[in-house]
Amino acid sequence: MTRPNVSPQWRKSSHSTDTGGECVEVAELRPAIGIRDSKNPDGPVLLLPDNHWKALTRHIKDGRYDPA
Repeated sequence: MTRPNVSPQWRKSSHSTDTGGECVEVAELRPAIGIRDSKNPDGPVLLLPDNHWKALTRHIKDGRYDPA
């Protein structure tokens, strides 16, 4: 019997490049969403409950955090 892959699948924005830009990666780490710095994958991970992640992404898409 094979064991399922239980490693988190970290992903970053399709707008990210490999030129050393500042990016974050996210992964589903049930029951939360993990957020980490792509330049430091072994560093700390911020965990947000699903509903907080959804609110954060909604606010970003709505432009709430855009500079004035």
